[in-house]
Amino acid sequence: MGKYFDALNLAQKLTGKRLWNAGQLASSYQWSRVGGQLYHKGMPMSIAIEPTTSCNLRCPECPSGLRSFTRPTGMLQDALFQKVIDELHSKLSYLVFYFQGEPYLHPHFLNLVQYASQKNIYTATSTNAHYLNDKNAEATVRSGLDRLIISIDGTSQDTYQSYRVGGSLEKVVEGTRNIIAWKKQLRSRTPHVIFQFLVVKPNEHEIPEVYRLAHDLGVDEVKLKTAQIYNYKHGSPLIPTQEKYSRYRKLSDGTYAIKNSFDNHCWKMWHSCVVTWDGKVVPCCFDKDAHYVLGDVNHQSFEDIWRGEKYDQFRASLLRSRSEIEMCKNCTEGTKVWA
Repeated sequence: MGKYFDALNLAQKLTGKRLWNAGQLASSYQWSRVGGQLYHKGMPMSIAIEPTTSCNLRCPECPSGLRSFTRPTGMLQDALFQKVIDELHSKLSYLVFYFQGEPYLHPHFLNLVQYASQKNIYTATSTNAHYLNDKNAEATVRSGLDRLIISIDGTSQDTYQSYRVGGSLEKVVEGTRNIIAWKKQLRSRTPHVIFQFLVVKPNEHEIPEVYRLAHDLGVDEVKLKTAQIYNYKHGSPLIPTQEKYSRYRKLSDGTYAIKNSFDNHCWKMWHSCVVTWDGKVVPCCFDKDAHYVLGDVNHQSFEDIWRGEKYDQFRASLLRSRSEIEMCKNCTEGTKVWA
């Protein structure tokens, strides 16, 4: 039932202008894909905005956790966020408050959510749930946030902390209980709460347990996610033994390769993008260090960036040879394991 209400909630936000925009994006993408020549119409229907690059945990395959960014760390400014939303809201359907870092470390995070919610945009975020105390849980439900993805990569503390280094499973469970309790108290169907379980070798045996825990707590949905491994070629202790939960396949010589084929197209380049905390526009979430900056909303309108020559050149390069773009070489788009 939770999935039904979540889908209905999203559908209710799809105005005529947003639907028309989505149609332009889809048709121009298909035209480009079939013809092999760039054609692009419409504004983004979905974007991700990064509240911060800061994080309290040290996950081993995460630039935030490893403190390994080459780009600066900081907090999204309210005025910059409002500038982007004010320009895009009439055609924007879906807004993700996440790229890298822990969103709840931003001191005004829920104010930003409320601002977007008031524009009738579907809002989502992903959190490690260590800051969902009673006060923040109440504020989260009141903010109008539509979807809350809680990362829970283990159902025992030992397993959980093997990936979520420095984390507390007890805090995750407590934070989840707080959200569910406030949803009930305020008689709110939002946010739609998802347990996201990143499947790695140390935790794959606990997959059945995460479903039981979610049910016991009243979580709306469980999603299993495959892990991106940066240095995967010679294997990794994180690659699951069950290949269906892995983005990689083992070759006859013992090395590993990405399962996905490198087709010369990418839907994300037509309909979405990422805005970093300091206003850089990058093509997608695989550009974690912002190597492919296509514009800066501090100095340009979003439309000028989105329709600009630099962005079009990048889209055209995907149609020519996606496998030659460094960011795309470890791209596993489409290899989530949806529960």
